[in-house]
Amino acid sequence: MAWNEPGGNGNNQDPWNSGGDRRGGGGKKDQGPPDLDEALQKLQEKLNGIFGGKGGNKGSGGSGSGPSAGSSAGLLAVVVVVLLVGWAATGFYTVDQQERGVVLRLGKYHETVMPGLQWNPPMIDDVMTANVTRVNAYEHRSLMLTEDENIVDVSMTVQYVISDPVQYALKVRDPNLSLQHASESALRHTVGSSEMDSILTAGREVLGNDVKSRLQGYMDGYQTGLRITQINIKEAKAPSQVQDAFDDVIKAREDEQRSINQSESYRNGIVPEARGNAQRVKEEANGYRERVVAQAEGDAKRFTALLTEYSKAPEVTRERLYLDAMETVLANNSKVLIDVEGGNNMMYLPLDKLVESRPRTATGSNTSRLNSSELRDVTNQVIEQLRQRQQTTSRETR
Repeated sequence: MAWNEPGGNGNNQDPWNSGGDRRGGGGKKDQGPPDLDEALQKLQEKLNGIFGGKGGNKGSGGSGSGPSAGSSAGLLAVVVVVLLVGWAATGFYTVDQQERGVVLRLGKYHETVMPGLQWNPPMIDDVMTANVTRVNAYEHRSLMLTEDENIVDVSMTVQYVISDPVQYALKVRDPNLSLQHASESALRHTVGSSEMDSILTAGREVLGNDVKSRLQGYMDGYQTGLRITQINIKEAKAPSQVQDAFDDVIKAREDEQRSINQSESYRNGIVPEARGNAQRVKEEANGYRERVVAQAEGDAKRFTALLTEYSKAPEVTRERLYLDAMETVLANNSKVLIDVEGGNNMMYLPLDKLVESRPRTATGSNTSRLNSSELRDVTNQVIEQLRQRQQTTSRETR
């Protein structure tokens, strides 16, 4: 049966009044739960003792009274201290090694903090961080009109870093959007000042450098705090609608360039050869001239020397000239006919047979021509035979 059911021992089984009725005269102490007001009053008294406050006045009849003015002041002080500690704790923050912090105090720029553990008053200072080492990339692609009124499709990548965190955070509302607009303007200005051939072939590097220089000037003028590190022209081509016709034009230009290169190669091979032949002819002509002049001068000097010797000894010189002439003639002739003085017959000397009858050399072949000494010996023998024959003829005549 429950402790509070009618007819039961409810008064004796009350768990909050096990020692007797609270209102009855049992004489025993109440064992119920502690009073909340009493516990709060004790806490206030302890806090007042810590912070120097005094206890509250007791009312009549021995009943406890509410917290006094001093207790309220102590409680308020505790609350204020706790709030101040919590407020100060929320002001700690960390700036990474790659970042810089821009501090705004009451909405106005105060300082730039470096990496590490930092503290700023919450709700007074506002900190904005920016990564100054990360390389950001932005891609842009659009159709452009060139200087020679051709349309090209250009795609590029812009790489940039934050060089000034103060300008990046405060000077421009949206630096990245400003970068996109400035990239479009710089690329159109540069492409509009160039011809299509240079953009599509070897002029991409020059195009990228020009766009980078112009775009960096825009960023500095806008005070965005961005520094352009690299401009890469990824692709530059004709629009897809006219790509076939453009390919035909490129092929024709390549054929033209190939023909020009072949002509240049042929010219480079023919012209030096012709110049070499012309120089060779000139050198041969100069050599022939020098030889003829030298030979003529030598002949003139030899004739002058011979004339001097002839004037000294005409007979000896005449004989010597005769022998030299005969030696020259007989050296080139294989047959000799000699007229015998005072006779009617002629003597025939078969020099070719004499040459054939000469002994062969060690190599097994005989010489086809007589040298000067051999010809002189043959001539002397012929002259000796002629003399003997003349003497024999004279004797017979007598």
